[in-house]
Amino acid sequence: MIRILFYVLIVLALGAGFAWLADRPGELSLIWQGQRIEMSLMVAATLLASLIAAVLIVVWFLRVVWLSPHSISRYFRARKRDRGYQALSTGLIAAGAGDSALARKMTARIHGLLSSDQEPLIHLLEAQTALIEGKYDDARKKFELMADDPETRELGLRGLYLEAKRLGANEAARQYAERAADKAPHLPWATLAALDYRSQTGQWDEAIRLLDQSRASHVIERKEADRKKAVLLTARATEKLEADPKGARDDALAALKLAEDLVPAGLVAAKALFREDNLRKAAAILEKLWKQDPHPEVARLYVRARSGDSATDRLKRANKLEALRPNNPVALAAVAESALEARQLPLARSKAEAAARIQPNEGIFLLLADIEEADTGDDGRIRHWMNQALKSPRDPAWTADGVTAPEWLPVSPVSGRLDAFEWKQPVAQIAGPVEEGTLDAADAAIRSLPPVAIAHQHQEPQPERPATPFKTSPVVEAGDKVPETVRTIAVPAPSESVIVPQTVKVEPQPTTTKSAPTKTVEAKTEEKVVEPFFGRPPDDPGVRDDNSKPLEKTTFRLF
Repeated sequence: MIRILFYVLIVLALGAGFAWLADRPGELSLIWQGQRIEMSLMVAATLLASLIAAVLIVVWFLRVVWLSPHSISRYFRARKRDRGYQALSTGLIAAGAGDSALARKMTARIHGLLSSDQEPLIHLLEAQTALIEGKYDDARKKFELMADDPETRELGLRGLYLEAKRLGANEAARQYAERAADKAPHLPWATLAALDYRSQTGQWDEAIRLLDQSRASHVIERKEADRKKAVLLTARATEKLEADPKGARDDALAALKLAEDLVPAGLVAAKALFREDNLRKAAAILEKLWKQDPHPEVARLYVRARSGDSATDRLKRANKLEALRPNNPVALAAVAESALEARQLPLARSKAEAAARIQPNEGIFLLLADIEEADTGDDGRIRHWMNQALKSPRDPAWTADGVTAPEWLPVSPVSGRLDAFEWKQPVAQIAGPVEEGTLDAADAAIRSLPPVAIAHQHQEPQPERPATPFKTSPVVEAGDKVPETVRTIAVPAPSESVIVPQTVKVEPQPTTTKSAPTKTVEAKTEEKVVEPFFGRPPDDPGVRDDNSKPLEKTTFRLF
């Protein structure tokens, strides 16, 4: 376009010049070798322009004739190069499609058309063809040649890195990634791989430095870079917590500025502040985390902030957490656990049952079993809650790549990936029975709770009774003894407490006498199993025998 414009300007200039001469006519006289030549100024200008044009044409013709051999050879060389690049393009496409035969054919054709010194992509085609054919040693040699060439260094290092990962040579892969990250920090794969390897080995300072470099070169997005840096700072703070609480506090607070919802950073910062006796600031950090997303570890650390607090003080702190996030299963469970420690069993039971109705899981049913053991001590009811815990989904835990850890870790132990752990339900339990985790299932579990066994103050020895025609069970001999029973237990309910009878099986200790052998007394009471949380009395306290004399101060009859 510029050349065309240049030619147009030249033509316009010539036209303007001839027009100017035409408006100003004149005569030109020339004497040369005794001859006088006269002509007009316009004719002279025309002859001069024609002479210049003729000279240029002659020069061009002589140049073409002189350079014709080189031009002919260059034409054939360009044609050959074009054919080679066409074969190279076809070969790369065939290698990408997995057609090893066509890729090998194009590779053989390229060697006769192009030189590998002039075109480094030939090494890439040969390496890809060797990988398709399973010749991994040949491919690795080609990648090494590419890594030595400054023009293809990054491509060769990436090929060597992928091959080392495929073979499981993690140390070699780490070296290739480090080399690529040092030579070209703008490569995302090299930066992330080197970052993961430095994190696996605990080189937190080097990892943070590399992350800052990659962020400055815009390799990683700002949001992702901030998250990863917060994780690295949290890991370094966790490592410093025992020896340097002040440094751990600074790193954890810096991590919280980058990622406000990072629970491990808040926990480390709170622990460091607790060691410095700065309870107010630590509590403020935990409360801020709790408002964003209630976490059991936050609740546990907040409730047990001071080691010298009594169980009542811990219950007050748990109630404060519940006030910040009402109707939350984690908050209700924290209050129930604190109430159990404070021996406020009705409150513990009501909060635990409310949490089970909102989010039934293994932990809340185990807590109900602990409450039942402390409150009633009834083995049947305890086994009921334990059975519900076995059928319920597992509690959320720190999970990464399908494995769980008792505490948060910055790096996955399986894949070595940074920031892989998440607080969620383990993957193995997600596909469990759906009906066990619903609200109706939790209500059914609570309503199907067995009634509390009734115990009596003291049972006098029973006199010998004649056998009724309706039963053939043995009767108690005069020498047999009925064991003493335990205290009467009432079930706490949301509104009132009821005492519900249950079938009691009494097995007396055998005694040997001269007149009577050892006998077994079985006391049976037929009654309807009553749901204990609604306060209804039993419909039938037992079967009465009108032929027998009533027993004094008893609530059931034998046979």
